[in-house]
Amino acid sequence: MQRTDFARMRCPVARAMAVLGERWTILVLREAFAGTTRFDAFERNLGIAPNILSTRLSALVEHGILERVPDGGRHAYRLTERGRDAFPLYLAIRDWGARHLSGPEGPPTVMIDILTGAPVQAPDPLRADGTRILPEEVRILPGPGANDAVRRRFGEGRADG
Repeated sequence: MQRTDFARMRCPVARAMAVLGERWTILVLREAFAGTTRFDAFERNLGIAPNILSTRLSALVEHGILERVPDGGRHAYRLTERGRDAFPLYLAIRDWGARHLSGPEGPPTVMIDILTGAPVQAPDPLRADGTRILPEEVRILPGPGANDAVRRRFGEGRADG
């Protein structure tokens, strides 16, 4: 059976998963967000085989999430603006895992804002008045890039999904 190529789908979630969905990718990003820049440090901190790491780093560079830059006699991997934009995604996954998958002793690490000392958490989706938006309180409508199938599925006037 041939695998579905998410990158060819119109859905932005599918396209994002084509880039971020490989199981090592978010862990490589975790390291980048923690300040890791060198291949050997990624390898050591992740416990990942060098060939797999090389493939993941190359893919992240190809997708514009990391850039490979000269650093001394070697190279470093640095987050691009596109990579930095993935920080809230990482926080959401991290927070969900800490809340639902940590043992009774709690998560192994906490993330603290260096300016305030407050814990860093993914933001909840909020209305303009500051109240939280729950999944059942949203409606999906066709966007400017919608095709006919999306318009039929999420067209105006349909609230029943």
